[in-house]
Amino acid sequence: MKCGTKYVRHLCPDLIQVNAYNKKEKLKSRKQLDALFKGGRTFTVFPVKLFYAFADEQDNIIKTGVGVSKKFFRKAVHRNRIKRLLREAYRTEKQPLHLHLDSSKKQLVLFLLFIDKELPSYTLLKEKTRSCIQRLINELHEVDLKNT
Repeated sequence: MKCGTKYVRHLCPDLIQVNAYNKKEKLKSRKQLDALFKGGRTFTVFPVKLFYAFADEQDNIIKTGVGVSKKFFRKAVHRNRIKRLLREAYRTEKQPLHLHLDSSKKQLVLFLLFIDKELPSYTLLKEKTRSCIQRLINELHEVDLKNT
């Protein structure tokens, strides 16, 4: 029995939503993007650079965007492929971050930027995205400890 079948959907609808990367989770607001790049924090787990900032009153617990430099990847086909791989890696690795944010009652805006000059493999991006998310959880935990 596949997870995407109607039978499983009506038995456990939350299971499917956990791995989704729907429209509400996508970072589209120009104001939030500008605020993120101006006042947000950043760290790098090569080849992914992660920008993050706390958000005020948004409709979802987390908003995420992905990007690739046009300077290093002239062809849109390559940029789109990398963005697709980044989104998929984030989608499959985001559960620990969602659980942490849900327990700490915080909202976050983050942006994953690919900074290498060569096309990556999916396994590399998935591994690095997992490392980014784990490091982000650790930094958020440190912020929680400082505030208490």
